[in-house]
Amino acid sequence: MLLRIVEGDEEAFCAVFDHYSKFVYSFGYKLVRSSEVAEEVVQDIFMKVWEGKEKLLDIDNFGAYLNVLVRNHSLNLLRQLAKKQTVDVHTVSDLPVQDYSTEHTIEYRDTLMILEEVLAALPDHQREIYRLCHLEGLRYEEAAAKMGISPNTVHYHMKSALKTIREYLIKRGGAYQALLFFFFNFY
Repeated sequence: MLLRIVEGDEEAFCAVFDHYSKFVYSFGYKLVRSSEVAEEVVQDIFMKVWEGKEKLLDIDNFGAYLNVLVRNHSLNLLRQLAKKQTVDVHTVSDLPVQDYSTEHTIEYRDTLMILEEVLAALPDHQREIYRLCHLEGLRYEEAAAKMGISPNTVHYHMKSALKTIREYLIKRGGAYQALLFFFFNFY
């Protein structure tokens, strides 16, 4: 099928799309937690596959290739969203409150406190790697080079940090929903 796609066979491309699109959507959704963004991921990934179809001959495992594309593209989309909505956590409390209810303002400040709390609870290495990758938007390879460690070590620490953050948020219960909203919209 891939050979046929390389040759420009749209029918083969449609068959591959039909076969893999659910996987791409579910993996994208798992990462971005938004059905609209996951649908965008599906379209973008298969557009990349079609536009770069000449590269398909060099791919040994198409499923693994898609996995990497989806992961990288989803994380890039999250970084782009985060950059658009970046807020300096330390100056938020100094901002004038406009059309927000008192309850909303209190929940927002509580959410910021929980976020600071959970980040402070991380071991120093994990916190630094988290800061570089999620807050500064560096790729694992860039963070690894900056810290003088391997990308696999960065991946391991990020996985551990995210697990710790998730567990902490689950323990916090009520503020969990608000913090998830904040977390995925600002970071």
